[in-house]
Amino acid sequence: MDSDSRASVLYVDDEALACKYFERAVGPRYRVLTAQSVDAALALLEDEAGQIDVLVTDYRMPDRLGSELLQEVAQRYPHIVCMLVTAYADKDVLLELINGGTLFRLLEKPLDLAAMQTALQLAVQTGRERAARRQGLVAMEESLAFLAHELNTPLAAIANFARGIARRAQADAAPQAEIGEAAALMHDNARYCLSVLASFIDTVRLASAGPGMQGGRRAGSARQLLDALLDSYPLSAAQRAAITVEVGEDFSIAESPNCVALILSSVLANALRSAGEQARPAIGIRIDAGRITVRDNGAGIAPEIVEQLLIDPVSAGGGEGKGWGMVFCHRMMQSFGGNLDIATEFGTSTTVTLNFPVHIRNEHD
Repeated sequence: MDSDSRASVLYVDDEALACKYFERAVGPRYRVLTAQSVDAALALLEDEAGQIDVLVTDYRMPDRLGSELLQEVAQRYPHIVCMLVTAYADKDVLLELINGGTLFRLLEKPLDLAAMQTALQLAVQTGRERAARRQGLVAMEESLAFLAHELNTPLAAIANFARGIARRAQADAAPQAEIGEAAALMHDNARYCLSVLASFIDTVRLASAGPGMQGGRRAGSARQLLDALLDSYPLSAAQRAAITVEVGEDFSIAESPNCVALILSSVLANALRSAGEQARPAIGIRIDAGRITVRDNGAGIAPEIVEQLLIDPVSAGGGEGKGWGMVFCHRMMQSFGGNLDIATEFGTSTTVTLNFPVHIRNEHD
């Protein structure tokens, strides 16, 4: 089943010959599953629903009507496009199904092969459009969660600095240099927030622009992208001194550079927080042959958390609701054919590796 890339159709009819005829007629083009009752179809869907694109069911069957099956499928598996086959259906029931959006097409018996093939083709196309819309909504929800996660810390820092300046100004006890330093840190954090927002907006706006994301951040090498990030990131002098960069074989990042910038920004933020707890923080970034590796000398991540970090929004630090960053980064890397790996030596270090797809692992000219 995994190697069969064809769309899948579930055909439901209590007549074995009808199932055999349908499978023979459309089998060369589609992966066909059959069931001879509503209950059998529902049992099959419990295991196979994620792989089914289209459901075609007879209307009148001995135990339960096909319309009952359509209603249950619409509630449980809304991604499946449903069609009904009938010779003498109740008009009111059909109108209810059609008006309720449960029914995509009505096919009359005896089935006309050409009409059935056309309806199946349209059904598969409709199903893919539904799936694309669903994935887009999920991606947007994850992106917004990531944005909130990524901006929360610098915005909280800005608020704290502002409150501190207000208190000191009222007390008239703070040295001018101390107020100036706090104001500079506020400015750096605000600049970072604006940079993340700009990259995020470009990413959303240009998501459908294809390779290179024309009009957004220009494609370039991994080293160029990293240099731009380090220039815009609000690093203190001590933080910048803790970061070392090594470049083995540089490579081009022509696909989704805005997304890569967001991913690197989040990974660097995590590394800075982790290493910042050490007396001598150290972060090593290496670029080599289609990979960007970020290693910090923080306390590492508990093994049971590492296993879930790229799947569920758990927090590496044990806090609740702060793990969207890594989930988002991993899924964004996967969206253009790469992936993200996390390795940790608990109590010693954490290494995050961005693996880019083979087709963009070309040496930068």
